[in-house]
Amino acid sequence: AVGQNPSGYKKRRNTGSPGLLMETKYYLKFVSLSVKNILPMETINSKTTVKYRIQETLAVFAEEGQEAFINRLHDSLLQQKIRFPLLEYAAKEMFLGLPEKKHISICDSMIKRQAMGSQVLAGIILQLRLPGHFAESIGKAGDYIRYGNQWYVCDIIGERVLGYAMLCQPEKTLPVLVQWAAHPDKWMVRTVGIATHYAIKKGLPATYAEPVFRILLSLADVTEFHTKKGIGWGAKTLARFHPDIIARYEAELSSENTRRWFRTKVRIGLQRGNHKAAAGNVKAS
Repeated sequence: AVGQNPSGYKKRRNTGSPGLLMETKYYLKFVSLSVKNILPMETINSKTTVKYRIQETLAVFAEEGQEAFINRLHDSLLQQKIRFPLLEYAAKEMFLGLPEKKHISICDSMIKRQAMGSQVLAGIILQLRLPGHFAESIGKAGDYIRYGNQWYVCDIIGERVLGYAMLCQPEKTLPVLVQWAAHPDKWMVRTVGIATHYAIKKGLPATYAEPVFRILLSLADVTEFHTKKGIGWGAKTLARFHPDIIARYEAELSSENTRRWFRTKVRIGLQRGNHKAAAGNVKAS
């Protein structure tokens, strides 16, 4: 967020996506802190308002150019209290309303502002460009994650770009996961787990889930805090939805090369999967 970055982790009920563990709560809190006593903040809670403001900013782009557009976007949306789903809607409107050749340079400009909402906008625009610009979108996602150098930047962009790519284009994305898993930057490695969580939660087939688990398992000996968090999320979710895959890797999980934190995440995932299955059986009976 502008001026201040959230730090640490808040434990709360799992709502599905790791990125969503902080999105609305942290965004409102830290944007509020950053602009306190500078600008009055408005709560935006409707698509109608968002659409109107995006149309205004697009008009500014047409009349005054890119820099004026970014300034208006920053003031009218990114400095206001607005939920992430509405920002995603705004990004889709921007994608349709802006010239395609300007998409990347505008994303670059937004990211430089370092407002958390700008990462949502850029992430969705890159996501929408994946079908025709796969390598460029993946590469830019990595650039923005490293530039942001924070766990929430990794999660916001990682889910919306690499996670979505894994779900929709798994054969093209698996080699990317392998590359990022070996990357020297901790945020790139963390993103492998974040992307796994998103894709598995959204229904990635077991055919692709198993090779993804092997990638996660290759990272079961990492010790860096943020990397463990991301990889752990992916392992936990995969275990929850694909316990049969986990059963095939009992020997590897018991190996001394697999650290306790990884086994713990897998165990939690299996327990949650069992709980969900039991609840379903009770409901069916």
